[in-house]
This record gives sequence, structure tokens and C-alpha cells, in this order.
Amino acid sequence: MRNTVLITLMTLLIHTGLSAQTAIIAHRGAWKNTNAPQNSLASLKAAIDQKVWGSEFDVHLTKDDVLVVNHDHDFYGIEIEESTYQELLAKVHPNGEKIPTVEEYLKAGMDQKVTKLIYELKTSRVSKERTLKAAELSIAAVKKMKAEKMVEYIAFDWDACLKLKSLNKKALVHYLNGDKTPAEVKAAKLSGVDYHFNVFKKNPTWIKEFKALKLKTNVWTVNSEEDMNLFIKEKIDYITTDQPELLKSILNK
Repeated sequence: MRNTVLITLMTLLIHTGLSAQTAIIAHRGAWKNTNAPQNSLASLKAAIDQKVWGSEFDVHLTKDDVLVVNHDHDFYGIEIEESTYQELLAKVHPNGEKIPTVEEYLKAGMDQKVTKLIYELKTSRVSKERTLKAAELSIAAVKKMKAEKMVEYIAFDWDACLKLKSLNKKALVHYLNGDKTPAEVKAAKLSGVDYHFNVFKKNPTWIKEFKALKLKTNVWTVNSEEDMNLFIKEKIDYITTDQPELLKSILNK
């Protein structure tokens, strides 16, 4: 009986230690050192192959209400919000991939259970209504694909974050814009924040304050070894980076 208790305690300590380590989120997938296009299925696969904790991707809504994955508001010169999905198929990534729909992207990410899918809802340039509609369609798409346990949301638009949370109270939603205090994020019942590294540098107590409120902390986009070490020392929960390979090597030292 005593041995069983000791083993259980050791297991708990081990898992506590693992969960306390800063985790890696590949920014737009693993692309910089793999030659895969950003936000492509290839960059997602590369991130999954590296077994990083999460892979971030960006989502826009087309003119005909199709959710697609791409960072910029245009896909190789074609404005996404002003175009139909079919019109976007006129261009392809350098590796021959077409622009992925959210459902295609989620399907590719659901073939494994290690790497979380960090879903960034981009803010519409057309209207607030389009941003909120994209939020509604995003929740519906993730539910349709039965991907709720694999997806966490991030967004710059505060109202979009609140909308996502209202549509699914269990959804993990993190705010990006950097202009809300720990107390404001807690009051909104969001899951945490994903702030630019300069925001945390200008507010050096915020990481501890967020953690004290049981809110998750993520920082973007951290690519230098110096900044990686800084935020690891601060025990931030996640670091979003274009250099997941470098960050992994630092964490494994």
C-alpha cells in the first residue's frame, strides 16, 4: 500500500513538472525551416511531425461565407473577403496546395492527438457584423468536425472573443490585442491572453497577475533566443514562434 502511494505521488510530481514547462506553438505551422507555405496543410503536418504543443492558423470569411485558412487578407493578390471561394482557387501555394477551407484544415489536424489547433479568427475589414458572423460559423464548423477538444481560439477583436465564448461556454478563448488588464480578461470569463512580447515587457507584472487569476498566458511572435529564455524564465505557459525547432532545443537543454 505504501509503495502504491509513493508511486502515485511521484507520478503526480512528474506530471506537474511537465505541465509547468513552457509549451511551443508553431506560428502558422512549421514553415520557416521546412520550406512549407505558411498556413498550408504542409506546414501543419510539419508542426505535427515535430510534436509541438500547438499549431496556430489564421481564418478569414469569403464573400460567399466559406471559412478559409490564410494569414493575409489576400491570397496571392486575390482579396479574400471580396471573393468567392471558387475565385480563390485561381491561385495556389508554391507547393501546389489550394487555399485550405477550415473544414479541410481541421480534418488534417484531427488525424492526431498531440498538437492542438490554435484557431485565430481574423478581424473583418468589411464590418463588425462580418467578424461576428465568422465567429458564429467558426463555432459551428468546429462542432461539425467534432474538433472541440483539439481547438483553442484566439482573436484581436474583443467582441469576437466574447461572441465565441457566448456560443460555446466551454471553448478556450484567448485575447490577442494587448489592451486589456488581467482583471478585465478575468471579468469577461475568457481563458487567457496571447499578447505581443512588447506588451509583456512594458507590463512586467502581468504574467504573474494573469497566472494568479488562473488565466493562461501566451506570447507572440518570439523568434530570438534571448526573448525565448526571458519568457521561459518568467514561466509563461506558451510561446508562439516561427522557430519551433530553436525553442525546442532550448527547452530540452
